[in-house]
Amino acid sequence: MVSAIARPEVFLVAAVAANGVIGNAGGMPWHIPADFRRVKQLTMGKPLVMGRKTFESLPGVLPGRRHIVITRDADWQADGAEVASSLEAALVLAAAPHIVIFGGAAIYALALPRASRIELTEVHADVPGDTHMPPLGDGWHEEAREEHAAENGRPAYAFVTLRRDLWRRI
Repeated sequence: MVSAIARPEVFLVAAVAANGVIGNAGGMPWHIPADFRRVKQLTMGKPLVMGRKTFESLPGVLPGRRHIVITRDADWQADGAEVASSLEAALVLAAAPHIVIFGGAAIYALALPRASRIELTEVHADVPGDTHMPPLGDGWHEEAREEHAAENGRPAYAFVTLRRDLWRRI
């Protein structure tokens, strides 16, 4: 008898400006509290796979989530981080039904071929930055969109869910 092994859902969580910027000088170039609340809701209880620079840009370890950090530095370690040398190793280490790809740009690029969903915050502004979202590629369709107006000096933004069927690409 052969048992079916469920393939985990790999999905990206990202905030992207209209000009493709996702970061600047090791941080986010905007502050949108509703985005932080949404990210918490989407990621709570799930492993977060991220690059070393993304981990180091966090204000600290995010409670209720495992932090799996991909780095080429075999000696790197940090409190609250599990270390993996590749995306493959990180996904094996995560061993969960839902795995969140948390950034940065290089990790997003590696994970996009495996992802079936992107939870995106579209920031409706062009902002200066040194890190950009990689091209998403083909096959994505918008499943949901929730628009939010600019407020208190913060830019307008939208919460967007993108999906694609990976099985159609096989």
